[in-house]
Amino acid sequence: MSTEALRPPPSRPLSPRRGAWMRPLVGGGLWPAVPAVAYLLVFMVLPIGTLLLFGFVTIERGRIVGDSFTLEPMLRALSDPLVWRLMWRSFWVAAASTVLCLLLAYPVAFAYGSLRGVWRTLLLVAIVSPLLTSALVRTYAWLVILGGRRGILNQSLIWLGVIDEPLRILNTDWAVLIGMTQIHLPFMILPLLAVLSERDRRLEEASLNLGASRTATFFKVIVPMSIPAIFAGLALVFAVSYTNFIIPQLLGGGNYSTLAVQVYEQTIVVLDWTRGAVLATLLLSTCFLFVLAIVSLGSRLSRWNEVRR
Repeated sequence: MSTEALRPPPSRPLSPRRGAWMRPLVGGGLWPAVPAVAYLLVFMVLPIGTLLLFGFVTIERGRIVGDSFTLEPMLRALSDPLVWRLMWRSFWVAAASTVLCLLLAYPVAFAYGSLRGVWRTLLLVAIVSPLLTSALVRTYAWLVILGGRRGILNQSLIWLGVIDEPLRILNTDWAVLIGMTQIHLPFMILPLLAVLSERDRRLEEASLNLGASRTATFFKVIVPMSIPAIFAGLALVFAVSYTNFIIPQLLGGGNYSTLAVQVYEQTIVVLDWTRGAVLATLLLSTCFLFVLAIVSLGSRLSRWNEVRR
């Protein structure tokens, strides 16, 4: 039998009509990204655009009044001292919880890189397992822990003789900081863990062999290597803390309000959609600016560190 007989028949080219609808599936370029872009446009860009629109129109009984485009709601919000106080409280609570998360997460991520075997697996499970539980459930758990006289914390401190009267922690800034730090801690640990566990140990050994102490090696070798992970965690934790309303609403009490809490109350409770949309616009825009500043600072420090080397 000749080799020509064993050769498979040549593939027939696709007809122009058939190839038109199959080209996005088999072609290259930007076509594979079309489903993701369409999904983002429908479920992210369109809702956010609608939200921004609600802040510049008049809404009565759930309907937009025709030809009512105005800047008055935005100007009224920007001139309201309460809005600026809420924005400041949202900022400093988010910034404080972000710094606390960094201080607590770095030793955990550093220890993970030094562990081996089953201990490393157990630590990873301990880090990831809180993410398997809803943030709402964990916030209610802090209500039980930080409650009044019958709270677990106060009962334990009184039983140990540390205090005589129960501490007032719930419905304060401290309760909000504690809840945000614990709930958002995994978001800071995971970026640090990915970098510190795969760091180049030869650089540390070289620093120690050249006479540097372990403290100097840590701050001049290990910390600079983890700058990208540090700022990635800072941006992530700050964003989720700045826009969170469940933790301030439950642990801060009814009189404790942030910008995110006000968005919820104006939209769901008061049913003032225009006011809620304006506050939501301010919340998202300021959050974007803060995160952009964190990322820009991180990239500059990373470039400076590379040049310094």
